[in-house]
Amino acid sequence: MHPRPLVPALALTALASLSLGIAPAPAADDDSARADLLKAYRATVKYQSVERAVADGYKPMRGCIARPEGGMGYHYVNKALNNSTDPAKPSALMYEDTKRGKRLIGIEFFVEDRDQNVSTDDDRPAMFGQPFLGPTAGVEAGVPVHYDLHVWLYKHNPKGMFTEWNPRVRCPGKA
Repeated sequence: MHPRPLVPALALTALASLSLGIAPAPAADDDSARADLLKAYRATVKYQSVERAVADGYKPMRGCIARPEGGMGYHYVNKALNNSTDPAKPSALMYEDTKRGKRLIGIEFFVEDRDQNVSTDDDRPAMFGQPFLGPTAGVEAGVPVHYDLHVWLYKHNPKGMFTEWNPRVRCPGKA
């Protein structure tokens, strides 16, 4: 079987899962949100290879991120794509470890808060019919106050496709 037919099949499966209610349906214009999700999928499916992600400018950030309520995995960040709300240009790719290496599980968008004040949110972005979370302070020195949106395109999140933490993601050595 030639590998190219697999990509459209997987994209249709991902979009079908939205229609079936496996993840919360986009809140805004459903057709537009689904089209944007398909655009994000088509643009990021090549990053199943973490080597391809690194070659395209995504750099590993910190270790595996997890909390008792779930995990996010390993983030590979391309800071040049911060502030993008183009579905084809996520700021971060999220991976988990498998026996065969890293596996792409989701994408993340990161938009800096215009006034850097966590008590105001008049510039909150939205994508896929979903408002971004935040504004929140950076998790480490040098990270500005920002909004973010996690999209679990490649690993089902029983709490929803746009929920920050995925209870099915675990990090080695962490609960």
